[in-house]
Amino acid sequence: MKRTAIKELIDWKNRKNHKPMIIRGARQVGKTWLMKEFAETHYNDYVYVNFDDNETFSTLFEHDFDIQRILSILEISSGKKINENTLLVFDEIQEARRGISSLKYFYEKAPQLNIIVAGSLLGLSMRNQDSFPVGKVEFMDLYPLSFQEFLMAMGEERLKEEIQNKNWPVLDALS
Repeated sequence: MKRTAIKELIDWKNRKNHKPMIIRGARQVGKTWLMKEFAETHYNDYVYVNFDDNETFSTLFEHDFDIQRILSILEISSGKKINENTLLVFDEIQEARRGISSLKYFYEKAPQLNIIVAGSLLGLSMRNQDSFPVGKVEFMDLYPLSFQEFLMAMGEERLKEEIQNKNWPVLDALS
């Protein structure tokens, strides 16, 4: 499957001095799939953490925001070395106490790292008594598949092109 949002993530990756990326979107629009697909196709290595299904990681940021400590825990648990060529993927970040706040410290103390996160962000700051890292993160809004993405997923590239080009004589002949 192809999502046009991948291009936005590629642009983010290629931009010098990018900030941690927060992917926003309704439930079941493909945030997890998008992050994993991007990680697998555009990075040599990635570390995926789902805070919803791992109680140990849900307290990762609770004690402090010591980035070296956090990275050490992630490296040991994943068996992977984390550096500027690694993508950190934090899924369901709202389940990690102080998780959103940690993004500020990743940006300030380890700006070379590539971090994308997703989760249900409604009311996060109030519920977790977290401060939001204003100006220290970037946002991307993800929506359900567009009709063009649906056509691509169905293998209908040619039809998609004709619709994009508004080739009405060809489209009328197909109806």
